[in-house]
Amino acid sequence: MMAADGKMRPTNCMTTEQLFRLIQSVPSPKAEPFKLWMAQVARERLDEIKDPEISINRALFNYRQLGYSESWINQRLKSMEIRKDLTDEWKKHGLQDGIQFATLTDIIYKTWAGKTAKEYKEFKGLKKENLRDNMTNQELVLNMLAELSTKEISESRDPHNFKDHIQNAVDGATIAKNARTELEKKTGKKIVSPSNALSNDRLIDTKASVFDEDEESK
Repeated sequence: MMAADGKMRPTNCMTTEQLFRLIQSVPSPKAEPFKLWMAQVARERLDEIKDPEISINRALFNYRQLGYSESWINQRLKSMEIRKDLTDEWKKHGLQDGIQFATLTDIIYKTWAGKTAKEYKEFKGLKKENLRDNMTNQELVLNMLAELSTKEISESRDPHNFKDHIQNAVDGATIAKNARTELEKKTGKKIVSPSNALSNDRLIDTKASVFDEDEESK
């Protein structure tokens, strides 16, 4: 990795999981506060698995602490519900979480926003940050419309193969694309923006969010 002097030097690195494992193995009493914190986080995670409402309340608290408006928070939580409804519909038809979900999600983004998830994140200057947590209110609403429409179309058509699901995703997202085009025409403002819900220069890193929405799996 590049050192402070600008030269590339061999560097020992660890993932987050490896770092936690290292802390667990340290015998020094100075490591005890970190071990206690890790135990607390693990207990909280188990509590959330038993009672998902705890996760929602924690998300509400974290979003408020980050400075999001109540209207944006409400939309964000609603977008999680709509996303889950869509993925449940996909699972009902035997689709696999991972490459298939990511492919369909990319198609939805590409159709209504003109960008894949990766392109969208690059456009917003994101790296590991969660894409939807860095969307504006307008972007969130249109993405919800795209996913809701895709789910409704899938329910009405009863797709039999992955090709059918691709067509449903295109058709559902086209509804959001048309809404975006019409709104941009009426307002003269672009909807897909490098901005986020807080400001142009503040990106929200929620990679550790308990809500896995698959948009970053590809």
